Amino acid sequence: MNHPEQDLFAEIDWMADMGLQFIDLTLEPPSAPSWAVDPGRIRAALDKHGMSVVGHTAWYLPFASTIEELRQAAVTEAKRCIDIFSAIGAKWMNVHPDRFTPWHRRPYYIKRNLESFGELLDYASQRGLGIMVENLPGDFNNAQQLSELLDPLPELGLHLDIGHANLQVQRNTTQEILDAYGPRLRHVHLHDNKGGTADLHLPLGSGTVDLHSAVRALQECGFDGTITLEVFTPDKHHLAYSRDVLVSVWRQVASAAGK
Repeated sequence: MNHPEQDLFAEIDWMADMGLQFIDLTLEPPSAPSWAVDPGRIRAALDKHGMSVVGHTAWYLPFASTIEELRQAAVTEAKRCIDIFSAIGAKWMNVHPDRFTPWHRRPYYIKRNLESFGELLDYASQRGLGIMVENLPGDFNNAQQLSELLDPLPELGLHLDIGHANLQVQRNTTQEILDAYGPRLRHVHLHDNKGGTADLHLPLGSGTVDLHSAVRALQECGFDGTITLEVFTPDKHHLAYSRDVLVSVWRQVASAAGK
């Protein structure tokens, strides 16, 4: 994933130099805002390196805001992202469910998220793009919680963040979520942490996420799509190391299963 504070094209270049196959393109200010990027130039840079793209939106959009104008602004921003991602060849774009609705209970912000996501699904389908929802620690991090968004909207895909599934839970919820919604899995985020509440985005193997179990769960549900390594450290060698670890573990698990 590109860092929102860094030049987007420099980010694409170093990812290509590292041999990564796609960019998880997040359209966020200050350096990659949806209203200022050039889709044609992005598409040309991706084509130059033979890279594909997955769409990522800002995690803080107020899709469930109690103030209707703010909810509409979030939808407008996401629609602008849809236009850009469609133009550069992405097939899926993620959204993050909103839960910041002071003095309102859970049914209210579920309803408001569903309103927003329903609008986006209709808009995106006309542009050849799918929408997927990412699990978040706390309110949207197990099968039952995600069911409140996924069941009413059958077209909504699942974006599974395995690192998030390790936070604020008694045990990692990856298997539980995939048992319930594996067929709807469209994209994966993978990083490590030490449980609890801190979303550390560590290199693989440096925390408590059971990588072998996570990979086994992905393979058992037939997933063979894109995986973003959300390793946020200043040293990019940690990302390369995590990639090599993932490839090795993926092959080990497949071999053990006779695949």
